[in-house]
Amino acid sequence: MMHRIVLLAAALMAAVLLMPAAFLLAAPAADGTERAAGEDAQLGDSLSAETAPPSDNQGETGQTPAAAEETAQEDAADTETEGTDAEEITAEEAPSEGQSVRLRMEDGTVQTLGLEEYLWGVVAAEMPAAFQEQALRAQAVAARTYALYRMDHPTDNHPEAELCCDAACCQAWMSREDRLAAWEEDERESYAAKLTAAVEDTGGEYLTWEGEAILAAFHSSSDGRTRSAASVWGEDLPYLTVVDTPEGEGDAPNYYSVVTMTADEAAERLRAQYPEIVLEGDCAGWFGPMIYDTDGLLTGVTVGGLTLTAQEARAVFELRSASFTLSCEGENITFYVTGYGHGVGMSQYGANVMAKAGEGYREILAHYYPGTSLSAL
Repeated sequence: MMHRIVLLAAALMAAVLLMPAAFLLAAPAADGTERAAGEDAQLGDSLSAETAPPSDNQGETGQTPAAAEETAQEDAADTETEGTDAEEITAEEAPSEGQSVRLRMEDGTVQTLGLEEYLWGVVAAEMPAAFQEQALRAQAVAARTYALYRMDHPTDNHPEAELCCDAACCQAWMSREDRLAAWEEDERESYAAKLTAAVEDTGGEYLTWEGEAILAAFHSSSDGRTRSAASVWGEDLPYLTVVDTPEGEGDAPNYYSVVTMTADEAAERLRAQYPEIVLEGDCAGWFGPMIYDTDGLLTGVTVGGLTLTAQEARAVFELRSASFTLSCEGENITFYVTGYGHGVGMSQYGANVMAKAGEGYREILAHYYPGTSLSAL
């Protein structure tokens, strides 16, 4: 007999993995852990563009963003302008456009790069170059904003550098040389030109809330709606709230995924994280009431006498997002998952769908980061 429990939720991060934990002192990784390039992006995405709360920039497959991009493609402003859809952007007191950033590399060394040069490598790593030009521009602005936010709110993870190239902490980054080598020879020139245009055409633009750079989180894809920062990280950020997002099965590779494990494996995972949990009898009896927020998104579930957040459940069972249903049949538990990432901020595949429908990058940013202003360095 099958016992089915429906758990609904979208996800963004745990606190140090894809994002350093405390919000103002340590911001979540952009996306991008779940980013489009990682097929999975900042947050962000990968961010990335999920983190820990992951930058749901944490990729499920463990692939590099470059490899993830191949997989994804194969499977298928002293004055601010109010609102990112404003027609003009004027300069305000802010960091210089010629600003440089210190980037901690994978080998532990630190390189100093121009901000715009750094951004080329972020967009290259966080979003497939095959995406629409307006989506790439939106990603460039989100990545620039996240970098400025991180520079204002440094992390203890790498005090010697403002940023690192680990999507689980900051934003993913690839050198131009590595990115070009990963593309097919006949794509290199056009793809490189698209990324260069995305960065240059949005030169110096970043998102602000009350004059400050925002935490521009992003992720790969959501289940019809994004999640609020409050529901995922427990921190209410007014520009990271629930909004509709248009992507679906035909827009994002592996939009639906299935994870099956034995009841014994599930019990082992749960007990390792929660030693006090009580798991007796058939697995169908382990799960109790689910808790939903006012938007109808799952925020918690009772299992073994404990209440886990949707994000905690996602982490324990290693699911691509916190939007899922589950069924218990015999000795097996099966999770049916929708989307990829923590679900906070800009959905990268949603941005691409909006761009295909004719929306510009300013409209995309205004949609996913409501109430923000587009400012210029």
